[in-house]
Amino acid sequence: MSFLEKPAPGRLLLDDTVPLTAVIEASQNLQSHTEYIIRVQRGVSSENSWQVIRRYSDFDVLNSSLMVCGISLPLPPKKLIGNMDREFIAERQRGLQAYLDSITQHPLISSSLTVKKFLDPNNYSANYTEIALQQVSMFFRSDLKWEVLEPLKDIGWRIRKKYFLIKNKEQPKERYLLSWVDLGPDKFLSDKDLQSAMKLLTSLSTPYLCPLLFSSTSESSALLIRPFSERGSLRDHICKVKPRESYLKKYCNPKKSQGLELQHIKLYGRQILEGLKLLHDGGMFFGHLHTSNVIVDEGVCRLMDVENGMLGVPSALRPAFTQLRKINTTESIDVFCFGHLLYEMTYGRPPDSVPVDQYPAVPYTAVVSVLQSILSTEACKSGMPTVSALMQTPLFSDVLLQHSEKLQIKVPSRLKEALKTAKESLEKRLQEEQRVLHQHRRLTRAQSHHGSEEERKRRKILARKKSRQSAYENEEDVSVRNNNNSGSGASSPPTCPSSPTPPSTTGKLQGVASRWPSGKSIGGKKDVQ
Repeated sequence: MSFLEKPAPGRLLLDDTVPLTAVIEASQNLQSHTEYIIRVQRGVSSENSWQVIRRYSDFDVLNSSLMVCGISLPLPPKKLIGNMDREFIAERQRGLQAYLDSITQHPLISSSLTVKKFLDPNNYSANYTEIALQQVSMFFRSDLKWEVLEPLKDIGWRIRKKYFLIKNKEQPKERYLLSWVDLGPDKFLSDKDLQSAMKLLTSLSTPYLCPLLFSSTSESSALLIRPFSERGSLRDHICKVKPRESYLKKYCNPKKSQGLELQHIKLYGRQILEGLKLLHDGGMFFGHLHTSNVIVDEGVCRLMDVENGMLGVPSALRPAFTQLRKINTTESIDVFCFGHLLYEMTYGRPPDSVPVDQYPAVPYTAVVSVLQSILSTEACKSGMPTVSALMQTPLFSDVLLQHSEKLQIKVPSRLKEALKTAKESLEKRLQEEQRVLHQHRRLTRAQSHHGSEEERKRRKILARKKSRQSAYENEEDVSVRNNNNSGSGASSPPTCPSSPTPPSTTGKLQGVASRWPSGKSIGGKKDVQ
């Protein structure tokens, strides 16, 4: 039975992965300071935009909170004297715009609550830590065997997910990870089916999935308990950082990150693919594979947060694969995410952008071949390989697994059907978003091309050609009409035999034609000469 509170009526499920863009539209001087008017937009629709007003001091506070990243951000320096000068304000506005561009385009910084609050205070004003604490307190009152040791502040990137280190009083030396998470916009299972799915996950015992010990869901959120790994995630291992530190400090600019040896790339990659195949064969969808969601436990990789897809929370890589229309199924999403993970295991950092067609030199040609089959321009245009096909590549086919028995998840038929319907709804939302993005890109390219200097020159040349062609055609038209008139004057009209032959009128017609004003022609057309 769930103890969590119900959401308010009409509650909006916001997709926090949709990028925010910010443009400083104007500035205004007040008594002793300048305010900058910023137009913020979510996604590609200009209708989904709003204004926020910020002072330089607000930017300075924001920048101070982001210094934990270890990245030098281009905030313009302070100036105490002459900071109200018109030229200085214009120069500072350009500098602040460059600063906004740098933080909104950085994949980790842009997802932080600090940046979201700065740009969208209406949607991010809630105190999620306080909400989580209230829910967790209710849980501990209902189950007295658990005790909170400490909150794990900002160890993950999700704004609406909070972590706590807890212990079981009956096993005081063991440590567990409690997480509270808000349900997301891709939650398409009914409350009853979601509870059934979570119950199934807590009953699983497989080598490639991190065990889920307890779960409770409501109409708005979920509470989960699983074992805590002191060694941290695969990303912690690659970046050589302490697992309990802030994710911005750990991952924005790691100093010691290093790719793995080939034997570990092969073994971990194969184990992760086995975990994905296990989920897919059971009719379950994941969509949240990345190195922070993989735990290495005694040489075995285990997938974490496999419930995320069913809870409806958006994928960390959603901004990337929404740009690629061929990645439109849950399996293709998992394969695309696997490509990112394999790249990070190889080079010690995720790819800067996708598609990737140039790879740093490594002695592992088999790895690069698999990366190309997933992350190259050709792969992103033609489609992803299957999980089974990846397992058969030379990189992974010869890996000896410790658990060689056939693994499977037995999903009740009713739940399997519900999962299938939910998966189709998730894919439909993705495909619609991809369609909108594709149309926006086409329109943007067309507008950019239409306004380019080269296109303007081309249109000018074309207009001149059309003008000359029109003039030539008008000249021909006048000439033909004149010749026709001349020809009709040379022939004699029919007369009676007894009538005298009338005199020729050719000269008179030619005289009339020569007296037409210049630029006029028969039929009202202009004769351009």
